[in-house]
Amino acid sequence: MPVSLSVAVLSAMEAVSASQWDALVDADQPFLRHAFLHALEASGSVGPATGWQPCHLTVWKGAQLVGAMPLYEKHHSYGEYVFDWGWADAFERAGGHYYPKALSAVPFTPVPGARALVAQDADTDVVYAALAQGWREQCQRHDLSSWHLLFAGTSEVEVWQAQCPELISREGVQFQWRDRDFGDFDGFLAALTSKRRKMIKRERRLVADQGLEVVRLVGEQITPADLTHFYRCYAITYQERGRPPYLAQDFFTRIYNAMPESLLLVQARLDGRPVAAALYFRGAQTLYGRYWGSEVVADCLHFEACYYQGIEFCLEQGLTLFDPGTQGEHKLLRGFAPQRVRSLHYLAHPGLANAVATFCREEGQQVAAYRDAAFAALPYK
Repeated sequence: MPVSLSVAVLSAMEAVSASQWDALVDADQPFLRHAFLHALEASGSVGPATGWQPCHLTVWKGAQLVGAMPLYEKHHSYGEYVFDWGWADAFERAGGHYYPKALSAVPFTPVPGARALVAQDADTDVVYAALAQGWREQCQRHDLSSWHLLFAGTSEVEVWQAQCPELISREGVQFQWRDRDFGDFDGFLAALTSKRRKMIKRERRLVADQGLEVVRLVGEQITPADLTHFYRCYAITYQERGRPPYLAQDFFTRIYNAMPESLLLVQARLDGRPVAAALYFRGAQTLYGRYWGSEVVADCLHFEACYYQGIEFCLEQGLTLFDPGTQGEHKLLRGFAPQRVRSLHYLAHPGLANAVATFCREEGQQVAAYRDAAFAALPYK
């Protein structure tokens, strides 16, 4: 690493100023903003008590922050959405210790995009080399079994693989909607096959027939009462699975206070009373659907609140991409196309690394075939 650069490890986001950090963040990535990452920590959603120990990497040129990357020491694999439980189980049955491990990701947020942040006037390769030195030293110093970079951006994968050829790439698929110059929602429907067009119209009509009114609240239109109701709905989603929510209510309060312009709340009301809610985040060109919950059982309400309202909002606001979250072939039927997502993995133990590399190669072939088949099944004319 050039002597003009230094790497510092931060045990909390509050150790760096928001202006310095956010100067490196792309306007389309609200989840990497200082306010978002700091809210996770300050609310207690992320920290030693939850198995996420922050040890963020920063690269400095004198007093100027020229690079950064979120980094956590993990003692489990919850909240990641790239599942390595099988790797951990196999390694521990063989006598190894998979945890703790190092993880570069946005906690509980499976959104593709850059994880390494680089100043515009900085040498990308040099900053990446400094960050690589940083996570390697963390692994060695704290006896961490591995480093994982989740949902990396395409260009970022290429730079990392050039810097660290030993990194193992793992393939995945998400479903995303892109504007094809539809104009409005009717234009979007017109681009679909008759069968899917009729399906969507029927689903939207069914929501209204159940007496539900769906409204969108943007930014400061969202009241504290709306946010409290949303959290109650969000918690219900986890309670139905028999587990507590990942995120504390205080996290959402902090986000609302720090970056309200990034929030869209879709609220379903019955007789004027809110009964369901979906919270979205807005970037410069992208809408991100993230959290959902409902106090009532209503046919097709999830599709309306989490998909159709998002598509309609994008078309009204000129946003070109809608990322509704992970999983779900049901998204394919509604015009969301399969997209390649990748993660990178470093495993210190040679035997484990070889086994994981073989697994990822075989899995990658299956994922690529699935992605191609899904793309061929898109409902566009």
